[in-house]
Amino acid sequence: MAKRKWGDRRDGVWLRDEDGMHTIMPYVYPNRADNEAFIQESIDLAPVNAYVEKKNKELKEKVERGELPPAALDDPYKMFQIILAGLIKTMTLRPKLNRFIQGKKIFQRNVLSVGFTVKKKFTDNAGEGLAYKEFGPETTVDDVHNKIVKEINFCKDENQVDNSIDFMNKFAKLPPFLLRFIFVIIRRLDYFGRVPYELVKTDPNYASCFLTNLGSIKLKSGYHHLSNWGTTSFFVIIGEKKWKPVFDKDGNMEMKEMLDIGLTVDERIADGFYFVKSIRLFKKLMANPELLELRADEEVDY
Repeated sequence: MAKRKWGDRRDGVWLRDEDGMHTIMPYVYPNRADNEAFIQESIDLAPVNAYVEKKNKELKEKVERGELPPAALDDPYKMFQIILAGLIKTMTLRPKLNRFIQGKKIFQRNVLSVGFTVKKKFTDNAGEGLAYKEFGPETTVDDVHNKIVKEINFCKDENQVDNSIDFMNKFAKLPPFLLRFIFVIIRRLDYFGRVPYELVKTDPNYASCFLTNLGSIKLKSGYHHLSNWGTTSFFVIIGEKKWKPVFDKDGNMEMKEMLDIGLTVDERIADGFYFVKSIRLFKKLMANPELLELRADEEVDY
């Protein structure tokens, strides 16, 4: 990692040589939530479903051969992990997606990280856990599976409280006037990248990408806002799987299982052409999920 210079943050390098338009944009439009671009895409799930079936068959064979313990079958490969692996590879190969703007400066993030919430139980009064994981350029779909299974099991444990939830529980007990004063200070620290690491180290709002899997609670994909708190420039909404009529170029119709995905991005971090090419890469990976067995930094033709 390059030596940290004046103006750099703990979590990112200040991009000092950006063109005039991207340098001025944070001054003209200072709030992240005012600069949202929303993109919705539909993905044919046939290749993903076939790949998940293949990986779980391999998992079962490894258990039968004694290469893995029987408990490994309790954590099979799932669609969510394949989508997440595709996003990680896309963001690795398209590094502008891993930028953020804070303090009116553009930063390239030092690591690639993903955050999401985990419902401990599907009941009205059940609590939530905040998941945050970092992934390196060597990441493959198997690495994603192993890390995410471990993280979700931790978050679902009723006896475990992640770092960010623990701090929020403590702050919530303070009187309102004191809480307002504290957050005036914290927001100023956030602006300059000085929020104590212990406070935000597992906060998904500081991740490269924040995901929500609405399909798991039978909701459609849709728009989700970005937040002026933290540094996340990329929010992904996974919707419910649906069978839909799909027409080819000759007008022939076929029913296919499709998945709608909503993407909300901070339009200041890149231009429209860059976003379009990034979506094209992601869809290529979803159509050919075996490419996710390559390292995240290994180029693919799209």
